[in-house]
Amino acid sequence: MGDYTPTVTINPSPISKPLRFLVIGAGSRGNAYARAVRSVTNGVIHAVAEPHAFKRREFGEKNIWGKGGRPGEGQEFDDWKDWLEWETERRKLTAETNTTATNASTVGVDGVFICTLDETHVEILQAITPLKLHILCEKPLAISLTECLAAYRSLSTHCEASKIFSVGHVLRYSPHNMLLRQLLLLDRVVGDIVSLEHCEPVGWWHFSHSYVRGNWRRETVNGDGSLLTKSCHDIDFILWMLCSPSPGGSSSSSSSSTPSYHFPRSISSFGSLTQFRRARKPIKAGNATNCLSCPAEPECIYSAVKIYDGKHLAKQKLSHSALSIVCPDIEDVYTTQGEQAARQALLTSLSEDYDRSTTEDALIASRPWYGRCVYEADNSVCDDQVVILKWDDQNTTASTSTSTTSRTSKTALFHMIAPTEKQCERRGRVYGTKGEVSYDSETITIHTFESGTTTSVPVPKPATEEEAQGHGGGDYGLVRSFVQAVDAVENKGYAVADAQRSFIGCTLEEAVRSHAVVFAAEEARRDEKVVKWDEWWEKKIRQ
Repeated sequence: MGDYTPTVTINPSPISKPLRFLVIGAGSRGNAYARAVRSVTNGVIHAVAEPHAFKRREFGEKNIWGKGGRPGEGQEFDDWKDWLEWETERRKLTAETNTTATNASTVGVDGVFICTLDETHVEILQAITPLKLHILCEKPLAISLTECLAAYRSLSTHCEASKIFSVGHVLRYSPHNMLLRQLLLLDRVVGDIVSLEHCEPVGWWHFSHSYVRGNWRRETVNGDGSLLTKSCHDIDFILWMLCSPSPGGSSSSSSSSTPSYHFPRSISSFGSLTQFRRARKPIKAGNATNCLSCPAEPECIYSAVKIYDGKHLAKQKLSHSALSIVCPDIEDVYTTQGEQAARQALLTSLSEDYDRSTTEDALIASRPWYGRCVYEADNSVCDDQVVILKWDDQNTTASTSTSTTSRTSKTALFHMIAPTEKQCERRGRVYGTKGEVSYDSETITIHTFESGTTTSVPVPKPATEEEAQGHGGGDYGLVRSFVQAVDAVENKGYAVADAQRSFIGCTLEEAVRSHAVVFAAEEARRDEKVVKWDEWWEKKIRQ
């Protein structure tokens, strides 16, 4: 990240060992991180734990044992619990024989990527942290503040002092956003920041796929929803810009008499489910609950047939995550049996449905229903939400210009909106005392008040098209930083805290507090109130 230069003595290991990683969950995130490990790091994916046999085999062939190869001992597991049992036994045997295993059939891993469903993260973290492995956990860390704090306690007890931890806040790691932050906080191109507006356009069909029909369609037991599952890294992005230490400073508040973080004074939020509910259902659709039997399907833009067949299968976009999620083995079926067989497999998946007489809510909630009518689904998360954060001037006695001028009062507005042309291509504007900056996912433009000039800033591009597709290089940047941090600790003699700051650029505490702001915003939305951050955080910590 370039935000911190360690001052400790570096004692590199005389022999650099290869870095091996386990991926728990072979879905889209697990595959994205595995590709990044293979493409831009010196690490290797050594093992996978995934309950779906086809996904597990496909992942292994792509990332571990190769096409036509076979997994070695300790490289393939049906479940993370199976791996945990195996790893515990391996360590026991290694300790009993007082040897260091070196061959591929007995070695363990140095780190773990947790890429499972959100609600499983805390259980996995609490189970594996006693093993003292480096961990990268996909966002969100947990689905409630209580669980976030439980994860924090487990990680800080077992791993924080000795191992690297990172969370999937990928927006911090794209070349575009790193440059934007440097321009605003280090180069101060707009002077003091007065206000920031940031928007995530989710994309009209993407929202229906993931947040109406898919795994993230329902609020948690606490009533938190799409702000957490879709946009917690956007809130983290805003805090990284306006709350975290500026580039070039330490992230430890104990290193200076001046607090390193500028916390917001208040948080408010407004949002609702506007479109995807029964009241908006076309009259022509009648009692239909599934696209395959709906008389309004030909005219409906949210037709599952149009989205998954017309937009993907018919255009041979077989590897697109949306299509592979609906029908995991469709690429294999297409290759071995042809297009018609693949289409029939897709339509079979889309035809699965439940009716209004189904009373077992847990059964309905236990899985996605991708052929379901978007107006008859059991979704409950917001498709339009705004979060407003307010900062006061930070009281400080520091004499440096950075400390005094970058900690002035300001506001930030975040907007998550579903019906958009762009899909997850963030955009925003920053207003300052000397100018303003506008940005989208690829460009940055600076307007300076004094000269009246508007300048487009050259933005570094990801090295490959594949890298660019992962949040503008953020996926690869996150994984690169994580593996570099692990390598620094394991092979280059870095202290963990220094590697965490140097390469990850975010402490465990900062990651948890970033999630807490999301939960505070959701409480503000549900209760229609303004949350006073300091009071709210102190109360939650006491509880």
